[in-house]
Amino acid sequence: MKNDWAGLPAEYGVVLRRALDSLFEAFENFSEGTLIVDADARIVWINERYAARFGFTDAQQAIGRDCEAVIPNSLMREVVQTGKPILLDVLENGREPLVVTRLPLKDDSGTTVGAVGFALFDEMQALTPLFSHYSRVQQELIAARQSLAQARRAKYTLASFIGTNASTLEVKRQARRAARVDSPVLVLGETGTGKELLAHAIHGTSARANEPLVTVNVAAIPDTLLEVEFFGAAPGAYTGIERRGRVGKFELAHGGTLFLDEIGDMPLPLQGKLLRVLQDQEFEPLGSNRIVRTDVRIVAATSADLPALVAAGRFRADLFYRLNVLTIHAPPLRERRADIEALAYAILEELSAPGRGGHGRHLELHDDALRMLAAHDWPGNVRELRNTLERAVMLSDSECIDARMLAPFIGFRSLPGSAPSPGMQAEASTVGDAHVPHGDSYAQALADFERRFLADAIRAAGGRVAEAAARMGIGRATLYKKIAALGVAV
Repeated sequence: MKNDWAGLPAEYGVVLRRALDSLFEAFENFSEGTLIVDADARIVWINERYAARFGFTDAQQAIGRDCEAVIPNSLMREVVQTGKPILLDVLENGREPLVVTRLPLKDDSGTTVGAVGFALFDEMQALTPLFSHYSRVQQELIAARQSLAQARRAKYTLASFIGTNASTLEVKRQARRAARVDSPVLVLGETGTGKELLAHAIHGTSARANEPLVTVNVAAIPDTLLEVEFFGAAPGAYTGIERRGRVGKFELAHGGTLFLDEIGDMPLPLQGKLLRVLQDQEFEPLGSNRIVRTDVRIVAATSADLPALVAAGRFRADLFYRLNVLTIHAPPLRERRADIEALAYAILEELSAPGRGGHGRHLELHDDALRMLAAHDWPGNVRELRNTLERAVMLSDSECIDARMLAPFIGFRSLPGSAPSPGMQAEASTVGDAHVPHGDSYAQALADFERRFLADAIRAAGGRVAEAAARMGIGRATLYKKIAALGVAV
C-alpha cells in the first residue's frame, strides 16, 4: 500500500527527498562502487571508482551498455526482471570478490523501472569475523544434527538377542519377518525380556533403518503431557509452551519407526486419537489447524496382559486389533534357561570393560554359580540377571564368581545335583543385617530383600530418588513403581 504524500505539508516532501538524496549520497561515498540500470538492465549511471575497476577510464563510456558487458556475472538484470532485491551477495569478477547489494527501483504504480546496486566491500577480510561466526555456528549445527541422528538410530541388532534356545531362535525369525513389512508390530513379554532390544533390531533390519527411530515410554510421561509428546503443539497453545511450539514424536519419526513402550499404560482418551492417526496417517498438533501427514511404522511393547485390559475396558479393542497385526512374544528367562550361561558371560564381558565395575578383570563363573543362575526363576529376567551380576562383580575381589558370592543377591535355593555348604546357607539365610526365616516363601524373601535394598539406596542418596535410580542403573519411573508396590519409606 503506497503512502499518500499529497495531503502532507510541503516541507514534509522536502524532508523526504532530502532523506533519499542523503541516503544515496552516503552509500555512494562509502561503498566501493555504485551503478544504476534502467528497465532493460542498461547502465544509466556508474561512479568513476566502479567504472575504473572494470577498465573504463571514463565512466561515460559505460553508459547505455548492458550491465553484463561492463560487469561480468552481474545479477542486476535478474533484479529488474523479478522486481525483488538481492540484499547481500558475493560478486566474483576475476579480482578480489565484492560484497554487493542490489535494490529494484519502482514508479508510483509499483512497476519496476530499474535497479540500483552498491558494492559494499572490496576485501572479504572485512567480513572475516562474521564469516567465522557463521562457520562456527554451522559446524555446531551439523555436529548437533549428527549427534541427534545417531541417538535416533538402532542401538541393537538381532545378534544382541543372545541365545540358541528354540524359543529364542523363533523370536529372531519372527523379528526378521517383521522387519520385511511395514505393518504394526506388538511385542509382548514380562519386564526385562528384551522388548526394546527387539524393537531396535526390527527397525535396524528394516528398509527404514536410515530414518529416525523415536521412542516414547508411555509409563514415564504424565497423562496430561502425552498428547503433546505424541502430536506436538502450536506456539502459545497453552501456558509454558515454547515460542516456536513443540514438535511431536510422530513428526520427528516421519519416514522411520515410532516405538511405543509400555503402551498398556496409555490413557483411554489418547488411545482413540492414536487409533485415528494410525488409520488416517495424519494429525493436527495441539492448538493448530495445520494438518501434518505422517509416514511412521509403529512398534509397540508392553508387559501388561492386553487382552485382559481389553476385557476390563481399560484398553480399546479396536486399537488392540490395529496393533496386533504381527505379534512377537519375548519369552521369560525361566523358559530359556539354556541361554543363561551365554547371557551371563556376555554381561560379564561388558562389565569387565575398563571403566565398568570389573575394572578390566577377566571374570569367570564357577560351576556352582552357573547352577544357581540356572535354578533361579528370574522374575526380572535379563534385567535382573544383569543387576545381579553387576552387584556381584562390584563387591567381589576375585575374578571367579561362585555361588557363595551370588547367594545374597538372588536368595538361596537348593542347587540341582549338589548340597549347599554351611557357608552358603549362612549367606542365603542372611540378607544385609536382617535374618530371613526359612519358613518364608522365596517370593516373600526376595521382596523383603528388595525393599531393604531400595531403602538403603535411597538413604545413601540423601533421599533423592532420581540419584538413587541412577546409581542402581534403573529408570526413575521404575523405581517409583517399586517404591509404591513394596511400600518403601522415602
